[in-house]
Amino acid sequence: MKLLLDESVPRQFGRFFTETFEVLTVQKMGWTGRGNGDLLRLAAVRGFDAFITADRGIEHQQNLDRLPIPVLVLVARRTRVKELRPLVPRVVDVVTDALRRRVYRIVE
Repeated sequence: MKLLLDESVPRQFGRFFTETFEVLTVQKMGWTGRGNGDLLRLAAVRGFDAFITADRGIEHQQNLDRLPIPVLVLVARRTRVKELRPLVPRVVDVVTDALRRRVYRIVE
């Protein structure tokens, strides 16, 4: 499964996934500074299965009926690795289930 981490998520977050996941960052892909809509389109074209962000406003910025890939929004007090790491099992549960093109809120 191929996951894309938004710039709002620390790069180190991807290290907590098993090798069954290919976790790449927006920075690694060379897509830094692009808007969410553009990132979602690029991710879909490049075969990503889901987009992971800490941007809680993404649901209000995108047309949810036309999402090209599923979006997972990490909801924690802060976006530091130590606050986000406990969310990894929930992310894994969501992405290994039947994903639909919608926004999933992953709450601590």
